[in-house]
Amino acid sequence: MRLPNKPFAITASDSGHQIKPLPDAIPFALAWAQTNHGSNNIMQHDRSLALAFGGLAAMTAALGIGRFVYTPILPAMLGALGWSKSDAGLVASANLLGYFIGALLAGRPFAVARPRPWLLAALTISAVSTAAMALPSDIVSFVSLRFIGGVASAFVIVCASTLVLERLSASGRGSLSAVQFAGVGFGIMISAITVSVLLASGAGWRSLWIGTGSLAVLAAVAAAALIPASDQAGAAMKPEMINAPPSGMTAMVVAYGLFGFGYIITATFLVAIVRLTAEVRVLEPWVWTLFGLAAIPSVTVWSWLGQRVGILNAFAAACAIEAVGVAVSVEWVTIPGICLSALLLGGTFMGLTVLGFLAGRMLSSGHPHRAFARMTASFSIGQMIGPTLAGFLSERLGDFRVASLIAAAALVAAAALALRTSWAASTSPQMAPDTAARTARR
Repeated sequence: MRLPNKPFAITASDSGHQIKPLPDAIPFALAWAQTNHGSNNIMQHDRSLALAFGGLAAMTAALGIGRFVYTPILPAMLGALGWSKSDAGLVASANLLGYFIGALLAGRPFAVARPRPWLLAALTISAVSTAAMALPSDIVSFVSLRFIGGVASAFVIVCASTLVLERLSASGRGSLSAVQFAGVGFGIMISAITVSVLLASGAGWRSLWIGTGSLAVLAAVAAAALIPASDQAGAAMKPEMINAPPSGMTAMVVAYGLFGFGYIITATFLVAIVRLTAEVRVLEPWVWTLFGLAAIPSVTVWSWLGQRVGILNAFAAACAIEAVGVAVSVEWVTIPGICLSALLLGGTFMGLTVLGFLAGRMLSSGHPHRAFARMTASFSIGQMIGPTLAGFLSERLGDFRVASLIAAAALVAAAALALRTSWAASTSPQMAPDTAARTARR
């Protein structure tokens, strides 16, 4: 039987010509309302889940693969092309310079007003530039392609976060934000496995870029299908409010930049460190896979911890743990030490990313898109400096030890800034810690 749109219209007329519900109409109407409400909840849940997985696919394509696949492919390129460590650092820094430029552009009004078209364009460019790394042999072309890919990846993280995180929060499904950021770890894992399988089959470095670029194309298509346009994206952005610096935001922007510097040296050169050390060379095909595996659940774990102890306190704790992982990579170069380093670094870097974005949203004065862009720009500055400094010091000192210890110190400084911001928030009547945690969860 087809249910009426207005169930209380099931009526009868008595002798006095009064209209009233039939005897069984009210229970029937209540049952209809409950069924309809339940159906709406299921549909809303399905839409939120699809949106979160769309964010996961976007992060997989542009960051997990587009940004980080350079690390497991780099050793093969070093051997085949005769690059120095400075050459490798230059190509890595080009990607990070592009990331910085992209972050600045992604925060401009033209991107704020139309995030989905820019997201789709960036996903396409990221996937194509990844696969195109198989074509050239000269350093200038590699630098150009990695720069273009860096610009695209910054647009993806800013635009995808705007489209996904805000709608998940508005629908009461903010906890699904962990799904989006798990895409980076997932992309690292599947690209590392792909590279390992192709290397085992005798493939050269060009085939590695084609294979992983193809994966990026598939992930980009999935993201485009699962992230719909938002009617409200970029709305109500008042110019006078956009330029107002939110309280506590500056310290977190600096802390996020220190995090970018602190993790990137090990994240870029970990596989190269393993290849150059005879005692641990057996780990080369697997260390990046271990890194990616640790990253996948880390977002959920650190998001949960942020809800319990506060976003800023969790950020500080993750920075301290990551500092240990970075130091271990050069101070305990054994099989257990390298495995521990991969687990600590992989288990914190994406947790720090999502905690940083949650903190930015919390401190953004209602304008998260601009906050995401500022933090991404700061992060990219740290990322640009890291590989260049590491390559320079390594060429002169013979290893990555000094550069890695400097990076560990930067992470400790980031932890201190986050704790300072947390303390300031706890003494502010406008932002108590429990209020901050609840705001971030929403």
